[in-house]
Amino acid sequence: MNARGRLALLAGRFLPRDRSARVAWLAALALSALLLLLPALIRLDGRPHADWQQFLGRFHPLAVHLPIGLLVLVPLLEITGAFRPALREAAGFVLALGLTASLLAVALGFLLAYGGGDAGPGVSRHLWGGIALTIGSILCLLARSFPPEGAKGVYPATLACTLLALVWTAHQGGSLTHGSSYLTQYMPAALKRFAWPGSATPSANSFYAQRVDPILDSNCVACHGEGKVKGGLRLDSYAALMKGGQDGLVIVAGQPDKSLLLQRITLPAGHKQFMPAEGKPPLKQEEVALIKAWIQQGASSTANAVAGFSIREDRAEPPPQPVGDYSAFSAEIRRMDGAQGAKLRPVSSKPEDGLILFTVDVAPSFGDAQLAQFQKFAPYIVEAELGRTAVTDASFDTLRQFTHLRALHLEETRVTGSGLDKLTPLSQLTYLNLSGTAVTESAVAPLRLMNNLRRLYLYNTPAQPAPAADLTRPIARNTP
Repeated sequence: MNARGRLALLAGRFLPRDRSARVAWLAALALSALLLLLPALIRLDGRPHADWQQFLGRFHPLAVHLPIGLLVLVPLLEITGAFRPALREAAGFVLALGLTASLLAVALGFLLAYGGGDAGPGVSRHLWGGIALTIGSILCLLARSFPPEGAKGVYPATLACTLLALVWTAHQGGSLTHGSSYLTQYMPAALKRFAWPGSATPSANSFYAQRVDPILDSNCVACHGEGKVKGGLRLDSYAALMKGGQDGLVIVAGQPDKSLLLQRITLPAGHKQFMPAEGKPPLKQEEVALIKAWIQQGASSTANAVAGFSIREDRAEPPPQPVGDYSAFSAEIRRMDGAQGAKLRPVSSKPEDGLILFTVDVAPSFGDAQLAQFQKFAPYIVEAELGRTAVTDASFDTLRQFTHLRALHLEETRVTGSGLDKLTPLSQLTYLNLSGTAVTESAVAPLRLMNNLRRLYLYNTPAQPAPAADLTRPIARNTP
């Protein structure tokens, strides 16, 4: 018997005898084979490709929820169909829609990964999960419409396996978006040890482990971690961080201006190479300052502290006080937001949570006179972003009126510290960044008596102290 004859014999044994059913099974096998070959035909090389691929691929997060909802609905319709036969008839239609949605989600997901240069084990696991889920949906639809002869229970078993693939694939997608510790971060310790015995990580007292790594983990590891490795760069360990990626080293110890990581996180938010990418919020100025000082002072993995950063861990941050209702200024705040100049942004939808003063777009031209124009908003401003502006010591007369101020950025301004003691009555102030200014130790001394001030940054100033020996010790208070 020749090869064609043997193939026909196998087809006659395993495929349905009905012509339409046979055609459906053959088409399903061909589509499944194409899906299985897709990662080999178009390899994810970790490099960005065409813009149109990235544009279409970014619809994947929207499309991926459709097959989830439809496939979860199928078993509910099958079960309730025992009491209402019309619902069981609808289950087949919903299953067909779920298959179509799965094919669309796989196609868009592949475009997202290939076009955006996403690669890594997590991306591969999510891709293969989507392929397995789609093939499972195909088999479910066939087993329901054209059940194999003499085989009972194939459809329920196939549907159960498909739903398990759905759960696993969804978890892999969530890990890519939120990080691999998304499910385990707040899991009770006993349950974590039972379910994920290898999930605990050793503690360390170094400045890198306590200050730098948490910033990278929260903002960067979702795209540059074990699961997803954009640009060949991983930031989930010190060794990987210092190794760099496809563009070379991202950390040059002692040279922040030559460190690619710092360059990318300080670009304008609309820049093509700005990080974090994909619409994620930029790092806070406090976080950028920590990373910059850590690089400047050697980018060590073992040093317990970095000079110029006083962080009081022994003092609890005071609960924020309501600032009152600023609704009377809503129209003015909206006009300000659409104009060129400093802006006031609400902390949340609740007016009592206060406002944040942003000056980043007009920093060089924003000085004491411009700050004084915000006096009428003073009781409602809880954070003032004045870094790299033209404000001077005269600004303290205005800032002392910001009675609910909690965070104040004055880094790289013309402040010298004269009159800095005017800020001491601000009982809500917990964060003050004076890095890169000319403040002296004598000017800063009154601030060290403020029990509420937990974070005082004096990096690259005459008042910069020597590194503390242990970050876990309370910062010493100056006594008169």
